[in-house]
Amino acid sequence: MSGGEQDRTRLGYFLGPHGVRGGVKVYVLGDPGQLLGLKRVYVEGRGWLRVTKAEPLSPGVALGLAGVSTREAAEDLRGLNVYAADDELPELEQGVYYYHELRGLSVHGASGERLGEVTDAVDAGHQDLLVVRHAGGEAFVPLQAPYVVVELSERRRPRAITLTADAPDNLLGDDDTDDD
Repeated sequence: MSGGEQDRTRLGYFLGPHGVRGGVKVYVLGDPGQLLGLKRVYVEGRGWLRVTKAEPLSPGVALGLAGVSTREAAEDLRGLNVYAADDELPELEQGVYYYHELRGLSVHGASGERLGEVTDAVDAGHQDLLVVRHAGGEAFVPLQAPYVVVELSERRRPRAITLTADAPDNLLGDDDTDDD
């Protein structure tokens, strides 16, 4: 497995200790189930750590990590980001995608013209947003039907993003007309 930064996906961040034996609570971006089967996680500034225990805990997951055996050690992780190797993430059901699968995809208009590229996807709480780099700069685009369609490859994985004719005008902020 390659361990490059581009081969990791941010799953969330540490909230603080869970119990007195080094457990740590993780706020998970997306489905907490994606952390439950992992054998290791990448911790910002600490590297790869073996997962010794994982249990669901609202609003995320409580993890036990090798080398983190006290409440104080768990407290030291507060605020640090947690990542997983892309190829170690569990398979998702059809129509559900990991953020890393959307990064780098071309964004096209309803008539097929290339508008830009997805540079990131973020969990904004109430909905997921695509960060799209385009000729006019950068814009947040709601990953929401019926405005956005994720085009799939033969393997049923994302290959491109299309903004439909139903998408609001000026979604990318490139409409220079005045509404006077």
